[in-house]
Order: sequence, then structure tokens, then C-alpha cells
Amino acid sequence: MLGRHFLTKVVRGILTVWIIVTFTFVALNLSGDPIDALVGDQASPEVIAHYREKFGLDRPLWQQYLAYIGGIAQGDFGLSLSDQQPAIELIAAALPHTLRLGLLAFSLGLVLGIGLGIVAALNRNRPIDRFVMSFAVLGFSLPNFFLGILLILLFSLHWRLLPSSGDATIWHLILPAVTLGTHFAGTFARFTRSAMLEVLNKQYVTAARAKGVPRPRRVLWHALPNAAIPIITIVGLKLGDLVAGSIIVETVFAVPGVGRLLVNAVTSRDFALVQAILIMVSITMILANLAVDVIYTLIDPRMRAARAGN
Repeated sequence: MLGRHFLTKVVRGILTVWIIVTFTFVALNLSGDPIDALVGDQASPEVIAHYREKFGLDRPLWQQYLAYIGGIAQGDFGLSLSDQQPAIELIAAALPHTLRLGLLAFSLGLVLGIGLGIVAALNRNRPIDRFVMSFAVLGFSLPNFFLGILLILLFSLHWRLLPSSGDATIWHLILPAVTLGTHFAGTFARFTRSAMLEVLNKQYVTAARAKGVPRPRRVLWHALPNAAIPIITIVGLKLGDLVAGSIIVETVFAVPGVGRLLVNAVTSRDFALVQAILIMVSITMILANLAVDVIYTLIDPRMRAARAGN
């Protein structure tokens, strides 16, 4: 039964990717002719016809769609209109920059958010609790572009402590990682506090306290594992959001990652590149949700029993 459950999840994920591919293809083709953006207004009809034939845009839309779907099935995501290179190669070149920034920001947000959430739960309704929750609300509600520009003004232009663009060294990554990590930390802190408050008053925690178990051990060994499911849920969702969330941050800090590549591709109507990036982002989010589902089943016997029964 568990195998059938996960097979259903995989089939739904494939259907979701197909819907996203189809919707993106139709929406981009309705937005206008990409050759106009490539050759400009002064190009002759012969030049326009040459590029339309080269990229297969002279064929009916349904033929373009079938050719595109067939290409994806074979791992061919088409040629970038701007760079005249396979879209998948451009993404592969930009992806390490996004992963380096994203994983640094995510690790920062995870450690800081869960730590602050635990501290807030242990000090419920005290000043430190209100301070942490104020930080959490500010963290996940403050727009990334505003926080990024503010950090550049303070740490790069005013105090001249850190570089404001690029990702050549770890020093270049500090400001974008703090910008993106603050959003993650705020979200994780809020969910961790709520999850911890639910389990701190449970009987097994009270029994551990009555037995004289030290407070750090009660929190780390008795309360935190039982509060893990809602925390894992939000961590999984945010992990899938990693590439999508980096778009604004990479643009503000001129990091040559996938997010910045997407912005440039949209600006130049580079259909193949936009479609390939959106497919990658959607697959990432679907895999993250599937991973969360698997972890649920592994760590929660009730979930495992329910799904086995179904």
C-alpha cells in the first residue's frame, strides 16, 4: 500500500509538471513574437524569416508544442534565443551559483530560526518571546529587495565592510545570504515556537521533568523530536522554494545564478530558457514535497499505519 501511495504521488507530480509546461508554453506564445525582441525593429523581413525558421517558429503552434514536448522527453529543452546555446547548458552553468547562495542562506535560516523558535517557546509571554516573534514577523514579511538594498547601503556604501555584488568569495555571499536567510529564519522561528508550545505541556515532558531530566535534554530529546512534523513540513516547502526565492536576491546583488538568468530571459523573451527554468523550479518543488511525504511516513508511525491501511 505504501508503494502505491508513493507511486500515486509520483504520477501526480508528472501531471503537474506537464500542466506547468503546457501553461507556460501557451502563455509565453501569447505574449508576443520573441524574434522581434531578438532582431529589433529595423531588421529586414528576410532576417526575421531566417530566425523564425531557425527556431521553428514558422510552424503552426500545435506543431511547435508537440516538438517541444518531444524534445523535453529526450532531454532537449531547446536553444536559447539570446545566447544561441542549449538552454540546459546555460542553466547548468548558473545553477552552482544559486545552490551555493541558497544552501548558505537556508542553513543560516534553519539554525537561527529553529533556535529562536525554541527560545521563544521556553520563554512564552516574556519579553524575549515578544522580541523573537517581532523579529520573525519582520523577517518573513519584509520584502527581500528592500532588506537587500538596506544592507548594501549600510555595509557596502556607508561602512565599506562587505562587497555589494557578485559571489567570487565568501565575503560576497554574506549580504545576499543574510537577506535570503532572514526570510527563512522568520518563517522557521514562528512554526518552531508553535510546534514546541504544543508538546511542552504533554505528559511525557512533564514526566521527564518529574524524573529530574535536565532541561536541555528534555527539550532536545523529548520535546523537539515530537514537534518535528510541522517543522519538517515548512522546511520542505521552503526548500522547494529555494530557487524561486533567490530571483530577487540574485538580481539585487548581481549574483550570476538561475534567478538572475530567469529575469534576463523574461526581459528578452527567451522562451526556451524561461520554460526550462520554470520546469526545473517546478520539479524541485515537487521533489521537495515528495521528500517531506517520505520523511513523514518514516518518522510518524500513525501516518505509516494510516497509509498502509489505505
